[in-house]
Amino acid sequence: MDPDTGELVHLDVTGGTATITLDSPRNRNALSAQLRRELSAHLDAAVDDEAVRVIVLTHTGPVFCSGMDLRESRGAGSSDQGVNEFPAILTALWYSDKPVVARLAGPARAGGVGLVSACDIAVAAREATFAFSEVRIGVVPAVISATVLPRLLPRAAHELMLTGETFDADRAAAVGLINSAVDADGLDAEVARYTAMLARGGPNALAATKAMLRRDRGEQLQQDLEAMLALSSEFFASEEGQEGMAAFAEKRAPSWVPEG
Repeated sequence: MDPDTGELVHLDVTGGTATITLDSPRNRNALSAQLRRELSAHLDAAVDDEAVRVIVLTHTGPVFCSGMDLRESRGAGSSDQGVNEFPAILTALWYSDKPVVARLAGPARAGGVGLVSACDIAVAAREATFAFSEVRIGVVPAVISATVLPRLLPRAAHELMLTGETFDADRAAAVGLINSAVDADGLDAEVARYTAMLARGGPNALAATKAMLRRDRGEQLQQDLEAMLALSSEFFASEEGQEGMAAFAEKRAPSWVPEG
């Protein structure tokens, strides 16, 4: 967080690249109300800036994004869940006329994986890990499925979303979630390699190519997000979801986990 402005998300434009940085390491860059608001605003600004050719989404601290801020979700009804604002962020990334590159030096969980999948290209350090941890706290990876499922191999989607198992960056690349897993000291060079290639494309051609690539499913994205949002917010507010979040906060097993 910027100590002067209190800002949790920063935007810097240099040489045609807009770098959007999640900077809330104290809560593992969780998708709090403030972070969501600032991320949306900076995405809009980057897309509207004619000088920007490529957008990079990155982070400070050891974690890329841990998902929704569960402290804000506990005790809230389905209409007040923070996840209600998340489809707009995924839509902004997915439909951006400008290519978006995700840069991960650390883990992504739940909604954080949704951010990664909504980007056009994703590069991660091999130390980064991923997990669809929703089922383990009694909620459903519903909203993020709209962007994740077009990326993941079907068998991997069933395995990883149902088990909540943590997997590494090499596995993420193998199942289609990210493009490249590299050693940590080569992460910035790999991101720079992609941004340099993307900047060589004509702006209008890139926008049209993105539209072409998403035409099979992308035009249904809004309908998918609306349906999945209803499912997600229902589970966040449900008895099971609230118990799962309470157990997570209290560092205990949820009531449904068998003893022994």
